[in-house]
Amino acid sequence: MIMSKQKRQIEKEDLLAPKVYEKSRKELRLKLLEFKKNRRIPLGPYATFYFESFETMLAQVQEMLHIEKGGDDQLKDELNAYNPLVPNGNELTATLMFEIDNPVSRASFLGKVGGIEEKVFMKIDDEIINAIPEDDVDRTSAEGKASSVQFIHFRFNENQIKKFKNNSASIELGINHKDYSHTTKLTKENISSLVSDFN
Repeated sequence: MIMSKQKRQIEKEDLLAPKVYEKSRKELRLKLLEFKKNRRIPLGPYATFYFESFETMLAQVQEMLHIEKGGDDQLKDELNAYNPLVPNGNELTATLMFEIDNPVSRASFLGKVGGIEEKVFMKIDDEIINAIPEDDVDRTSAEGKASSVQFIHFRFNENQIKKFKNNSASIELGINHKDYSHTTKLTKENISSLVSDFN
């Protein structure tokens, strides 16, 4: 299922038949773990970015169908949910998760960081690219509580993509919220994996 084709939308024919998937599921999941290794970027004590791709979203759809066995009706819903997170060729997409085991601490933290999805950025040398949150639903409640899962897009112009690809730029990922402000520099391995998401 790990493929190097530049596909931007998952379609029914991309999926393995249920029995075939079941048979090769363990091996496919091991390959996917290896693929995702350099696409996971922790930031500060609680935030982790999981950069998505055609491959990760295809695997997610396949796994949801395997678990719920909802057939074509379910497939339509899964494609509507996950296709927007397949990078379109001039962007990177990520699932941002705030991972705090203790439910009291988690509620307290999320209650303080409403709007944090608007404060995510990437920096290429001195140029800042602000993230655009997925607009399917509000990720901060009316009471100002942030969701523990955010879906975000980083959209780049041609020059920024060129800098990203030539592997000589300094690239940082950050959150600049008054109650959660952290940055981290992407490693060469991170950059090398993410470059494949661009046209």
